[in-house]
Amino acid sequence: MIPPTQPDRHTDVGAYALGVLDAADAERFEAHLVGCDRCAAELEELMGLTPALAEFKASAPTPETLTAVPGPRLLNGLLDEVAGTRRGRARRRLFLVAAAVVLIVGGPLAALSLKGGTDAPPPLANAVRAQYAEGEKAGSVDPVTKVSAGVSMAPRPWGTQVVLELANVKGPLACDLVAVGKDGRRQTVTTWAVPKGGYGIPGSAAKWNREPLYAAGGAALDRADIDHFEISTLEGRRLATVKV
Repeated sequence: MIPPTQPDRHTDVGAYALGVLDAADAERFEAHLVGCDRCAAELEELMGLTPALAEFKASAPTPETLTAVPGPRLLNGLLDEVAGTRRGRARRRLFLVAAAVVLIVGGPLAALSLKGGTDAPPPLANAVRAQYAEGEKAGSVDPVTKVSAGVSMAPRPWGTQVVLELANVKGPLACDLVAVGKDGRRQTVTTWAVPKGGYGIPGSAAKWNREPLYAAGGAALDRADIDHFEISTLEGRRLATVKV
């Protein structure tokens, strides 16, 4: 009798990064990732999380630092394993898994929506802001809506990593960031919700509403092929356009 073929976990990197594996397959891939240099390298490259890994070493995130969080069993289990691991390469891989789980909840290619409940920014917020600071930047203020938008771009083997900085926008709204190619192609980078108090509103009583939104995602377009970005509500109302 021929034994059943074992699944090739090396091929699950993209599906895991996109968050499309079911719970059982995701847990099996995470167990595989701890011992696989190849998959760890591919996942780190795909997620663009080098700054976030350093932040995780200094301080693990808590549910209060994220607008959306994964189930406590999965995240707590990963963080407990990280805390108890002392082997260099394995420890780095476990940090990567924990970071990836936190980011995947935001949607395809790690869309982030981060908030700070205290005066000190949470670790992932610092990491995303660092990514924004390091990339090629462009920005604009819409003359009609007065929404301020900036994008930071960094080339990646899979396309372009994009971080959005959004301010002077009030909710409640559901929005998206779309990359528009020079040939007219349109690709959604990330989506997010704007609470009633808004983002980046000067003079707001809550620090949470005074701070801009930072959201991270990616497009499968090369940087040279991107013409501009559009920030709109999901109903189609344009909030801002950033020419790059």
